[in-house]
Amino acid sequence: MSQPFNRRDFIKTTGAASAGMLLGVPGFSATKKQKNMPITIKEVDSDFEREPLIRPFGFKGGYMTEIWQTVAQMQSDAGHSKIGLCTQNVLWSDAKVFAGHSESGGNALMYAMTDRALQMTKGMKFNDPIELLDDILEEVYAYGKKITNNADLRKTFALNALVGLDNAAWLLYAAKNDISNFDDMIPENYKPALSHKHDKVASIPLMAYTIPISEIEEAAGQGYFFMKIKIGQPGTQEEMLEKDKARLTAIHKAIGHMRTPYTKDGKLPYYFDANGRYQSKDTLKRLLDHARKIGAFNQIAIIEEPFPEELEVHVDDLPVRIAADESAHTDKDAAKRIQMGYSAIALKAIAKTLSMTMKIAQLAYENNVPCFCADLTVNPILVEWNKAVAARLKSFPEMGDLGLLETNGHQNYANWKEMVSYHPYPDALWRKTKDGVFHLNKDYYQKSGGIFKESRHYENMFKHKSHG
Repeated sequence: MSQPFNRRDFIKTTGAASAGMLLGVPGFSATKKQKNMPITIKEVDSDFEREPLIRPFGFKGGYMTEIWQTVAQMQSDAGHSKIGLCTQNVLWSDAKVFAGHSESGGNALMYAMTDRALQMTKGMKFNDPIELLDDILEEVYAYGKKITNNADLRKTFALNALVGLDNAAWLLYAAKNDISNFDDMIPENYKPALSHKHDKVASIPLMAYTIPISEIEEAAGQGYFFMKIKIGQPGTQEEMLEKDKARLTAIHKAIGHMRTPYTKDGKLPYYFDANGRYQSKDTLKRLLDHARKIGAFNQIAIIEEPFPEELEVHVDDLPVRIAADESAHTDKDAAKRIQMGYSAIALKAIAKTLSMTMKIAQLAYENNVPCFCADLTVNPILVEWNKAVAARLKSFPEMGDLGLLETNGHQNYANWKEMVSYHPYPDALWRKTKDGVFHLNKDYYQKSGGIFKESRHYENMFKHKSHG
């Protein structure tokens, strides 16, 4: 058995300070040590549930039929016990792992990393969760490479595995420091990026390849105005391009004339996600030329991850805003993408941990790169963790005063209504989308979306267990 890494040594190779130095951001440094006494993790536990999907969910050349919801429990020496949730997505975080194993096998590997990470933290002390993540990430990542037999494992796979642990650590941190709202929980170094308090957050649904144009038109009619639409369809590059051109034409014909009060020009913005399917800049330019031809070009707000990450294509000469998502694994990766001309970043507090998301958000803020929050088809409670970030980000360019939050769980889970019942405030108006928007009132901010309140369903998963 290999010897464990020296966790402290790895702090030198990760963190916000590294990313800030890479871009020459003045005054950018890692989290300051808190004055309070450190938290010692006394006991840990974990469990999971398998949630079936309404239909196979396809992207990146694979199809998911279920999504595992893992739960991490952490108890501190002060007597606090907290749980954190994680929605696993093996296909999104590393398509190679997904393709190389059965669907359950890939999920089991990610869950094994979660459990290993929890066992590593038992007996550890930490001042804040960002420090804890810095301490364990590289060791968990190395373990993941070993058990997946993949030396090129994407770091996002490890971060996805750590979401529940990180959330539990934040709740322990809040309990230790008598914090009961999200704003007070944000460390000072990261407050600038998360200082807004929008009263509206756009609810962004996901329109996959197979979603009929009629459903996209229907969603726009219901008030949804910022929709994530998958491009990069199956086939050769030429076949893909022709399919995407036809899709864009059909979409523009159906909703291009519709109006919304939430954009400066009143038109519906187009948000396209290619998931790295375009192999060359020339192919993407041909799609953009087609958009000009049909009059849709000026409505393209974002094209997300058009190129495979490993190609490292510079995008600063493209005439549209290119967003980084899965390629911005960490703050250092985000810094590199900014250097390559990426002018937006999709934040995923529910996929890359809240701790890493704070680092990436602050880095983007310091470099005037707008952010929004993308989904991982997460459960209703994790929607609130993501919404907490989306509600506090600076407004996106050309948009009104509101945040942007993708959430597509209601479109994909077979048992979504039952999952909603696990939410501490299932009937709260701020939990629901109305006319394409989450309306966030004083009650929402007072309750922080319910993330500090226990969920009886998930807590009951551990009631029958006891620690010696």
